[in-house]
Amino acid sequence: MTSVRRDDVATMLLDRLGDPHPGLRTRDHDWSWDEVVRESAARAGLALQLRERNFRAAPFHIGVLLDNVPDFVFWLGAAALSGATIVGLNPTRGAAELAADIRHADCRLIVTDAPGMGRLQELDHGLDPSRFLLVDDPGYSQQLEQHQAPPSIAAGVDARSLLLLLFTSGTTGVSKAVKCSQGRLARIAYAATDKYGHHRGDVDYCCMPLFHGNAIMALWAPALANGATVCLTPKFSAAGFLPDVRFFGATFFTYVGKALAYLLATPQRADDADNTLTRGFGTEASPEDQNEFRRRFAAELFEGYGSSEGGAVATPDPAAPAGALGRPAHPGVVIVEPDSLNRCPAAILDAQGKVLNPDEAIGEIVDQRGARDFEGYYRNDAAEAERVRNGWYWSGDLGYLDGDGFLYFAGRRGDWIRVDGENISALNIERVIRRCPDVITAGVFGVPDPRSGDQVMAAVEVADPETFDIEGFTAFLAAQHDLGAKGTPRFVRVSASLPATGSNKVLKRDLQAQRWHTAEPVYRWAGRGRPQYRRMTDADRQTLDAEFAKHGRKVHA
Repeated sequence: MTSVRRDDVATMLLDRLGDPHPGLRTRDHDWSWDEVVRESAARAGLALQLRERNFRAAPFHIGVLLDNVPDFVFWLGAAALSGATIVGLNPTRGAAELAADIRHADCRLIVTDAPGMGRLQELDHGLDPSRFLLVDDPGYSQQLEQHQAPPSIAAGVDARSLLLLLFTSGTTGVSKAVKCSQGRLARIAYAATDKYGHHRGDVDYCCMPLFHGNAIMALWAPALANGATVCLTPKFSAAGFLPDVRFFGATFFTYVGKALAYLLATPQRADDADNTLTRGFGTEASPEDQNEFRRRFAAELFEGYGSSEGGAVATPDPAAPAGALGRPAHPGVVIVEPDSLNRCPAAILDAQGKVLNPDEAIGEIVDQRGARDFEGYYRNDAAEAERVRNGWYWSGDLGYLDGDGFLYFAGRRGDWIRVDGENISALNIERVIRRCPDVITAGVFGVPDPRSGDQVMAAVEVADPETFDIEGFTAFLAAQHDLGAKGTPRFVRVSASLPATGSNKVLKRDLQAQRWHTAEPVYRWAGRGRPQYRRMTDADRQTLDAEFAKHGRKVHA
């Protein structure tokens, strides 16, 4: 096998031709890398034939609506070899949103299964039945049998070929389709190898959805680059995580959003550390959850920062304080005041790590070189222009630098809450709330004050909302010295299952739209001084709505 670093994913894939090392595993079947390449080539041949027959002049965009099953991996390879573009379709999207995604991305062929087809038949996607391939239909296997030719790369395919359209998670706004070429994904694969020690002996457990950038960029692509083994589970399961790790002998995994919190919410066992994991990579886990995972499962975690749009802005540093992302990846990664374009001063931190000068120190994370790595959004010029201004890549995320030059993530730009004239980071409040032993995960967001500005609202996921100890939670908040009075939630929604994206991120825009208008328990801070929460009744909601009307403010978003 070659050790040369390739410029495109198609060539990386052909480098695995003849490789007997395990390339893909499920609980039911194993494929060598050689077999993975040949399965991909058969699908590439089928895709090229269907394109020639049905949509030669249209974009070669193939939507995939599947769980993490082998065919998803094979179609990633097929797209690389044929020059097609894979559009990962999120099965957790609503009917109207899913149809809009298919239309927006110009999908000309959809790969799905019988359950997926059941959903798609009801949607206004504009595609006739000939444009669907069902991987669990007997006729599908017969079609593939007709394309068992020696694997090759189609004419015109190179590093510039568009390989992926990745829809953003849409936690705070409308999803956008991010472009990712074969060359960019290849660069990401090699960069991840250098930063996180990927090697051929790795057994990579893929429990995050393959329609999301995390699974493809942080797991599948590095595994391909190194000839490591990819192991699939159809969907993430906290209860099934450790049994799967032991079954496959997994050494590496990735996570996003609530996944780590769900793992830590499972009953602890004395033999949890008896597993083969050496490390994991993910985003948005609190320092406390990271440390608890390391202790409980005896594996290292690399908490990263990144997005489907842009490259890495931080370099890991063993000396980094808890909660820091590391150091800026290069001198062009800066914290900027969006309005003035001035760099923000260093943050002043207290003993607990709380930022004492947030208005001055917290700004937007900007990569002054990153515009060259961002390949744009598909059919969304306005959003693209918002990302690239002054020749810089604007992440849309908040951050700060401490006096030693370490970089910290402070939440999405939409997470900035203005309370009594002071800016508050929702992420910092979430990190505090997630320390509470009774809380599985949390989302914090701003809701309007009846008179002016915003108030802080928190939604917490717990085992049983009706038996949730609100007094214990109140005492916990009062004891957190890095929370502050203005960061203490005025409203607390208690849920057994917070709404989430398909990549396990809390869907805060839905919670923010609902506010206190929900059948789930909502507690409101009553009085002044030390927090005292009282459960809201229907009469309380009506009274609060009337207060908004009195001051001429909207009740609903």
